[in-house]
Amino acid sequence: MLSQIWMASALCAVALAAPSLAPGAAARPEEMKVLSQYFQMLATKVQAGKMMGMVPVCDLSKAVLPVAAPTNLPLPSAGMSLKHVAIGRGTQNYTCSQTNATAAPTAVGAVATLFNASCVASTYPDLLAMIPKVALEFNMTANQKILSPSNLAISGQHYFTNLTTPLFDLDTTAMKLGVAPCQKNSSIPAPTDAPVGQNGLGLGAVPWLKLTTRSGATGDLAEVYRVNTAGGSPPKVCAGMPETFQVEYAAEWPD
Repeated sequence: MLSQIWMASALCAVALAAPSLAPGAAARPEEMKVLSQYFQMLATKVQAGKMMGMVPVCDLSKAVLPVAAPTNLPLPSAGMSLKHVAIGRGTQNYTCSQTNATAAPTAVGAVATLFNASCVASTYPDLLAMIPKVALEFNMTANQKILSPSNLAISGQHYFTNLTTPLFDLDTTAMKLGVAPCQKNSSIPAPTDAPVGQNGLGLGAVPWLKLTTRSGATGDLAEVYRVNTAGGSPPKVCAGMPETFQVEYAAEWPD
């Protein structure tokens, strides 16, 4: 049976590390509001779990692909089963003309670290939907092993092998899920209320995507979705921009 990987922005653990907020976060009310909402919901889930008296089961058959009104991405193909849900936290990368200030930036791929959010997707979908927004407010470090503030463990890496081939490498020492070189199948705009950037100061959330795998995919991976995006969009024109630049983003990737 062929499989999907969603890849999402999400949370999972209860023990919290000492995360690094974006510079000046303490003086940014939007960041504090986002974090407050997240921890309030987390506390509610923890309390509900205590009342249940049992540990939630990580059953991916119960996970539901997010929808975006009024249009939506095509449904998974018949015969697909969900294999993994990950947080993607990284940057969208662009180039700009230095001779034409009115030219639009050119997208030249993206890089992101993927964090395992499968259990959250199957148990707390409402909490999962908040994580792209929360994860965006925390800067990544070069040697980061978990996603702040949720303590999700790394499950893979996302990057482009050329301008048209995003690749998802989920073959880690902890999990051997496969490698998925992809191509775009469908795209829709992010919802109008999607997080635009860190502290609400960005230029918009990148579109939601459905991708299909190219030749060379392993682990029976066949389809990848990007949903619940946060940030990542460039300015409309190149005026005042350097030749190359990056825009911080987070996204939910089910596959």
